Amino acid sequence: MDYKISLFQELADIFNKYGYQLFLVGGSTRDYLLNIPLTDMDLVTDATPEETKSFLDNADYTFERFGSVKFKYKDVKFDLTTFRKEGGYVDSRHPNVVFFTKSIKEDYPRRDLTINALYLDKDLNVLDFVNGQIDLKNKVIRMVGDTATRIKEDPLRIIRVYRFKLDLGFNVDNELEKVIKNNKGLLGNIRKEKILEEIHKCHHKEELKAILEKLDINNL
Repeated sequence: MDYKISLFQELADIFNKYGYQLFLVGGSTRDYLLNIPLTDMDLVTDATPEETKSFLDNADYTFERFGSVKFKYKDVKFDLTTFRKEGGYVDSRHPNVVFFTKSIKEDYPRRDLTINALYLDKDLNVLDFVNGQIDLKNKVIRMVGDTATRIKEDPLRIIRVYRFKLDLGFNVDNELEKVIKNNKGLLGNIRKEKILEEIHKCHHKEELKAILEKLDINNL
């Protein structure tokens, strides 16, 4: 078993001891299911940052108002987020308001891609509300919820879609391709630095740039 997975299970036991749930989520769960070595370790919990302070005191609570906590357990870094719902995206990047929730079923709708909306519990069972496992099997990139709405909320997701297409060798859902082409101009609302930051995360930077150039996205 991957060492990082065993650390996650240890942490889950600690959270359970204090009456809270803990799940591996997002790209971490996706990579685990694809047997890709884990890098980022993203966790989600029903505990608020205020509640975790009683047993997770040696952590970075700088962004606790957003439900985000960073900490190191043994020799591995973890990003922890409280289950949350999000309001409208007024700046094409960030939600206008964040509400903490105790329900995982209220957390998953805010996630962008179905393959990144998978939760893994401490017994390594997958919680999948969006058929993300089917999309993993079929190697398809698809949005959670209404495709056009999710792209308009945060146009940077366009870059993420093609980054995952290249890095995972997946195909982009036809509807998503159409929505991207119809809304590519929205990337003009995103700072160039944020776009370049997303491009640099890709293992195939030049190929990604070529795709964006074909889409006539020029603010690179």
